[in-house]
Amino acid sequence: MSNTLEAISSLKSKLEKLISNYNFLKEENEALLRDNTKLLLLLEENKQKLINQKKEYDLLKIAKAINGSNDSVRETKLKVNTLIREIDKCIVQLSS
Repeated sequence: MSNTLEAISSLKSKLEKLISNYNFLKEENEALLRDNTKLLLLLEENKQKLINQKKEYDLLKIAKAINGSNDSVRETKLKVNTLIREIDKCIVQLSS
């Protein structure tokens, strides 16, 4: 009879420990998921900032070329031609 009680007591303590570990891991997982979500949002913000800064850089290069820099004249002409082609494509799509 005492073996049965010892087995039950041992099982009960192991079950309590298991439940405690489960609750700890569950809370830790939730915290990690929250952190992951925050980091993903931060990554998206940084990607958007990078895109905006690249656009600004390209505009500054064009402005510099327009102001008389001979190094970027060819590059500026190519960019303007690319923009014109994109506008033409948009017009074609809108008129279809």
